[in-house]
Amino acid sequence: MHIPSSKTTEIKLMSFEDALSAALLPQEDYDTGKWLYVPPFYSEYRYILGTVGKDPLICIGINPSTAAPDALDNTLKSVERIAHFNGHDSFIMFNVYAQRATNPDDMEKDFNKELHKQNMLAFEYILSQCKSTPCVWAAWGNIIEKRAYLPALIRDFAEISKKYGAGWYTCGAISKKGHPHHPLYLRADTKKDPFDILGYLDGMRI
Repeated sequence: MHIPSSKTTEIKLMSFEDALSAALLPQEDYDTGKWLYVPPFYSEYRYILGTVGKDPLICIGINPSTAAPDALDNTLKSVERIAHFNGHDSFIMFNVYAQRATNPDDMEKDFNKELHKQNMLAFEYILSQCKSTPCVWAAWGNIIEKRAYLPALIRDFAEISKKYGAGWYTCGAISKKGHPHHPLYLRADTKKDPFDILGYLDGMRI
């Protein structure tokens, strides 16, 4: 379980550029030919965790927990299974907010603009590396309501994705409030369905 040790404004953040450069070097703890882990060490935040491939399913949850290469939690195991079932050769796990907290109630009350900026640079990097049309899986569930700042951060994901012609998808039933399903309890053979991300955000008036 990860409980934040402090506000992210109180720690020195590694820029995405520096974190990526470090992640592309050989690592003692895991195979960089299989995993992309940015930054490449356990910290209070995480930009990217996923597998290396040409056609990833890019999943967006709320915030990271304890998962790391070769030590996926149950949510990430579900993401990996569903990605493979839907024909993708890899998966990338992103989060609306990059602060680690196993319990979303422990996320900081106010978002760190610099952390969000670096997270968006990470997202754009992944989209730019896709060899085919990027597929983005909205997977944050009702947890989006935990913090007032979270929906507005999703709008930034949506705007960046338009530059790359990305398609948005959901897996599983939409909630009564219109939120996309969280991956944790989905069947491994769940198919992805198109998701109107801008209509969703407009409906939330974000």
